[in-house]
Amino acid sequence: MSFSIQTKNELSRITPPSMCCEIAQLSAMIRTSGTIQLAGFEKLNIKMSTENAAIARRLFKLLKSCFNINTEIMVRKNTNLKKNNNYVLIVNSSMGSTEILKKTRILKQKSGISINNKIPKDLLKDENCKRAYIRGAFLGCGSISDPEKAYHMEFVTNNREFSEELKDLINEFGFNSKIVNRKNSYVIYLKESEQICDLLNLMGAYNALLALENVRILKEMRNNVNRVVNCETANLTKTVNAAVRQLENIRYIKDTVGLDYLPKNLAEIAKIRLEYEDFSLKELGQMLDPPIGKSGVNHRLRKIEEIAEKIKEEKEDFCDKKRI
Repeated sequence: MSFSIQTKNELSRITPPSMCCEIAQLSAMIRTSGTIQLAGFEKLNIKMSTENAAIARRLFKLLKSCFNINTEIMVRKNTNLKKNNNYVLIVNSSMGSTEILKKTRILKQKSGISINNKIPKDLLKDENCKRAYIRGAFLGCGSISDPEKAYHMEFVTNNREFSEELKDLINEFGFNSKIVNRKNSYVIYLKESEQICDLLNLMGAYNALLALENVRILKEMRNNVNRVVNCETANLTKTVNAAVRQLENIRYIKDTVGLDYLPKNLAEIAKIRLEYEDFSLKELGQMLDPPIGKSGVNHRLRKIEEIAEKIKEEKEDFCDKKRI
């Protein structure tokens, strides 16, 4: 079962706290997962379909609670490659479909058939109603990616005006949702993990919120460990490369002019470096008498490198003059 389905199952079990919240949630669910069918002169049917049984049960309960309608839930097998069932609820005109559409403000309050593409502000009486509407919209057209793979939550709608309204409603709570066109749809999306967590909390999906937070913590720990390992690896590589270069310089001086060519303090550190190739600069400094710090050892080894470079240049000049 995907993370998105688990989240929707959890949200489907939430009972809105009041009748006005139930109507707000039902309005969003019909608007995002329902279709309106003409069934004669000014007669309409409402058809709602979903592949999630929990969402179908929530629609059934909302219709019963808000309008005392007992509609059947029909189960159909999808004809495409998917094996999921498709759950269909139909409310026909004799059951009061037109009244439902008007009370949920999907139809405008006037004679004839006129669809309202705006979110009905008069249904959103308080913050709880707004939460219920966003929850209903997510159940109808929302999805959330597996947080192990990516942080992404979206609402897919088919109407530009409604998508702008839904985006603004979500952003009233301090979010930064945006809209993008995808084929013939309008997608309201969030990509920041913190905002997705906050929106799950707003809708009441606390188990999904905790699961996402656990993934976030594990990812952060893994990233921190990787950063430390990469930093240590880089430092180790840098140290090894420096030690190899130091040994090459010292051996070059030894093979060309001898270590006695160096000043006493430089010759001392050169001999210790040759004898203890794997020691750090700090360990080399502690072996001197008197001991010196890491910076002091590094300074002496840089001096040795300068001397080695100078010897190489003098040798090259001599070879050039000899060829002439």
